[in-house]
Amino acid sequence: MSKLNEALRLIRVLHGTKVKELSESIKISAGYISDIENGNKKPSMDLIEKYADFFGTTPSALLFFSEELDSKCGPFKNTVRNHMLLLLRALEDKTIGKNGEQDL
Repeated sequence: MSKLNEALRLIRVLHGTKVKELSESIKISAGYISDIENGNKKPSMDLIEKYADFFGTTPSALLFFSEELDSKCGPFKNTVRNHMLLLLRALEDKTIGKNGEQDL
């Protein structure tokens, strides 16, 4: 799974939004959203814009997770991105109870 696919899943989970709710709002099938979030398909720019609008962020904030960072960027940008994903995962673990239900 790419970092972008994972970021799309985590932003949805952390907002307490179910796939069905997002699907109905952005008019994309729940199955397609699941395929995107599980890394089976690549998200289009249109889908990224819909996620950004729905969650009140910018496409560039979401695309940050998909950048190919080369050695010219130095390790800092990779480190920041990886730590952000670790934080989102930790928050997800606290948000989702052991029975798989959201504790929000």
